[in-house]
Amino acid sequence: MIEPFHNLFRPRPAPKQPQRDSAFEEIGLQLKKEIASIFGRSLAIREVDSGSDNSTEIELNNLSTPYYDIERFGISFVASPKHADVMVVTGAVTLNMETAVLKTYEVMPSPKLVIAIGDDACDGGIFKGTYAVRGGVDKILMVDIKIPGNPPTPTQIMITMNVRELRHFFKMRLCTRAQWEIRDLARKMLELCRGVEPLLFKDVGPNCLLD
Repeated sequence: MIEPFHNLFRPRPAPKQPQRDSAFEEIGLQLKKEIASIFGRSLAIREVDSGSDNSTEIELNNLSTPYYDIERFGISFVASPKHADVMVVTGAVTLNMETAVLKTYEVMPSPKLVIAIGDDACDGGIFKGTYAVRGGVDKILMVDIKIPGNPPTPTQIMITMNVRELRHFFKMRLCTRAQWEIRDLARKMLELCRGVEPLLFKDVGPNCLLD
């Protein structure tokens, strides 16, 4: 009977805090150096939900929690696509959200990267072929990086956004305006060919502009 009073007045030590993921820390420090050398500032990301089940958003939100805290690595999420270097798309592209995704992409300053995160964004996932879904993000935009998973963990997201991809992004920043106009024209032609297997444009992407 005295035990409840002991628990009430006895000092309770704070629980031990979990250690940070060492692999995540190493990847983050590499990205921080690369981002600083390329941009001289943070890498700005605009996230667009094109029809997801919110599982991927939970993992993206975890990146901003004190445990992961990706802003210390020079990566930040922004509210306006006009301030973004990268557009992250989650979920299969629904017919109702297709225009919103395209408009977000159009107002972003060039050069810009498109990253599809999650199985649904990569190829449509379990919603592929259904009546209200266009498919993966690559059905309406040229995707530079695909991060599969249902959903991918924060560490998997950081591993895929590696130094090599950022160096490639730096090369794209050196492309001429005419080359970017060709890229956008190819994207629009691919959009016109929706519904038909776009074999003509399957190899069109950033790499073709750097050869």
